[in-house]
Amino acid sequence: MIDYEKTRAWRSGPVRHAYTAKDSILYALGVGFGADPLDAQELRYVYEKDLVAVPTMAAVLASPGFWMRERTELGIDFVRLVHGEQSVVLHRPLPGAATLVGESRVARIVDKGEGKGAVMHVEKTLTDEADGGLVATVEQVLFLRGDGGFSKHGGGDAPAPAAAEPPAGPPDITLALPTRADAALLYRLSGDINPLHVDPAVAAKAGFPRPILHGLATYGNACRGILAGCCGHDAARLRSIRARLTSPVYPGETLLLECWRLGAEEVAFRARVQERDVQVLANGRALLG
Repeated sequence: MIDYEKTRAWRSGPVRHAYTAKDSILYALGVGFGADPLDAQELRYVYEKDLVAVPTMAAVLASPGFWMRERTELGIDFVRLVHGEQSVVLHRPLPGAATLVGESRVARIVDKGEGKGAVMHVEKTLTDEADGGLVATVEQVLFLRGDGGFSKHGGGDAPAPAAAEPPAGPPDITLALPTRADAALLYRLSGDINPLHVDPAVAAKAGFPRPILHGLATYGNACRGILAGCCGHDAARLRSIRARLTSPVYPGETLLLECWRLGAEEVAFRARVQERDVQVLANGRALLG
C-alpha cells in the first residue's frame, strides 16, 4: 500500500532537458500538425524557419521518468495506475529550442476509500536554464486504482475543486481533427515508448484490438484544435489548457472537438471520437491571453 508521508515528500530534484528544433517539430507532427503541408498556419509548427513550439509539449519535457516504479519504498501499485487529467500553464511562450530544468513534486494525494483507489497530483515546474525564468507549470493527475484506503494508517489531502462541465446547449465551435494512422509511432518518439502504443501483441494482452494512441497525444490534438479555432493559430495566446482523459483513441480515428466560449479569455471544451461516438476528453478548459 502507498506510504502517504514518503510519497507526499517525494521530489525529483532538477532534471535538465536540452531539446532542439527537430524535437519540437517531431512533437508537433505527433499531435497532428502538418497533415496539410500547404497550410501556412500549421507550417510554423513543423518548419524550423520561425519555428513555434506547441504549448502542450511542456508536458513531456524534463520528465522525471517512471519514478513510481523505481521508488519501491513508496508502495505505489504502479501496475494499476491510470493517467486521469493533465494541465499545462504557460508563464511565457515555450521556446522552439532551449534547455529547460524541470523539478517535480507530489502536490496532493486523495484517498477515495478502500477498494475505490486514490488520486495523486504531480506538479512539475519548468525553468529556462539560460535566465532562470519560469516557463511553465505542469500538473499530471494519476488515478491509483490499487491504493485506496491508505488514510486509515494516517495522512491524506482534501480533494481538488471539481472541474466544471461544459455549459448546456450546443457548442460555439466544432472542429474535426483527423489523427494519422501512424500517430502513435510518431508520438512515442517524444518520450513515451510504452509498447502498448506500438505492439499489437501487447495491446491485445491489455484488452485492446490494436495499439492505442497516447492520452497525451489526444490532449495535444485538442491543443491543436484550440489554437486553430480560438487563438488564430497563435500559440502565444494560450495561457493554460486542462482536460480529463476519459477513453482511449485508436490512431486514424477522427476527434470531434466541441468548444464553448466563456467570455473573451476562457474556452470550455470536450472531445469525442467521431467513428465510435465515445467521449475521450472531458471537462476541458483553456485560458487565452
